[in-house]
Amino acid sequence: MRWMASVVGAAVLASAGLCMEAQQAPPAKAAPMMVTTGSPTAQKEKPLLPDAFAGWVAAEKPKPVTDPSELDSANAAALKEYGCVGGVTASYRRGDETLSVKALSFQDLSGAYGAYSFYRQNGWPKAEIGTGATSDKNRVLFWKGDTVVDATFSHVGPMSAGEMRELAKDLPTPQGNRALPPPILANLPQGSLDKQTTHFAQGPAGYGGGGGVLPPELVGFDRDAEAVTANYSLNSGPATLTLIDYPTPQLAEAQEKRIREYIKAGSGAQPAFPKPLQDSDQASLEVSRSGPIVALVSGDAIPDESHKLLAQVHYSAELTRMAQDKENEIVRTSQFLMGVAMLVIVGCSAAVLLGFFLGGGRALYRIARGKPASSVYEVEFIRLHLED
Repeated sequence: MRWMASVVGAAVLASAGLCMEAQQAPPAKAAPMMVTTGSPTAQKEKPLLPDAFAGWVAAEKPKPVTDPSELDSANAAALKEYGCVGGVTASYRRGDETLSVKALSFQDLSGAYGAYSFYRQNGWPKAEIGTGATSDKNRVLFWKGDTVVDATFSHVGPMSAGEMRELAKDLPTPQGNRALPPPILANLPQGSLDKQTTHFAQGPAGYGGGGGVLPPELVGFDRDAEAVTANYSLNSGPATLTLIDYPTPQLAEAQEKRIREYIKAGSGAQPAFPKPLQDSDQASLEVSRSGPIVALVSGDAIPDESHKLLAQVHYSAELTRMAQDKENEIVRTSQFLMGVAMLVIVGCSAAVLLGFFLGGGRALYRIARGKPASSVYEVEFIRLHLED
């Protein structure tokens, strides 16, 4: 019985040693991956723009660009506010037709959506490409993940949208917190909302260029504020809702006071009212706050409807669960320890069962021969046979 237990114990220790060696062995080197213009922490197997797709062939190799001013010099400041880290430009040909494409990469999904909403003008029709898309004559604009694509056709045909969908399917998809949309969008009331007029801003250039209602310096982007504006079709007339999200309710309270005083000043306000405020019904202008969010209603709706729209803005704190990598170091270590524990449990159980089987079998054998179950109860004598 002792030697059987020793054999089982040795087997368990050998198995644990093999698991430890496997755990400590250096991982095999992964195949090299192509790194293209985009987030500096992301590795992508494919470039943002291919050499050919849907019959379109690049006139020359797509050109990576790291400076946002080379992608759009007129709006470089806004692109930097949205976190543009570069992009790729390419010119394609198919017969006598041409296609110019710019793919802009951003640090996260929020920046990409903000840039898309910055370029999209109110009234442009919606298109089904990528995560969101729009078009204006021969120009198609869409976004997917942390990428915005701006394409200009020499001639738009019935298959142009399908060709853009083929281009969009190979664009990278961000993971983790880089894939989260702007939280402020969840606070927009959905009733009567024209979703094609939503504009998200992370800085003064993006806010002013995207049709912001307030003077950019009054919003407080220097205090890490984010803003969204959207148009609503109310019964009494159109209205524009502006939401400004601040890091803390205390900052929001201070800015609410400044904005409220600015609105009350009317024609004597400094700086002067921007055109959206000048064109609004002054009686319908109203400001309120919910937690860290300051809301402003402007436009031509009657005060009662403006108040009802503003009352629908309600901030509620929510916790977001981030997906964790299933192959991280903590998980691998816990799996290894669980494996060792299982080996020990199985080995000990096997030793106990063997002990019962061998010891019990020997006891039954002795009982069958009329002897005590254990040899401990036997008394042995040394006989000298002196009678001989």
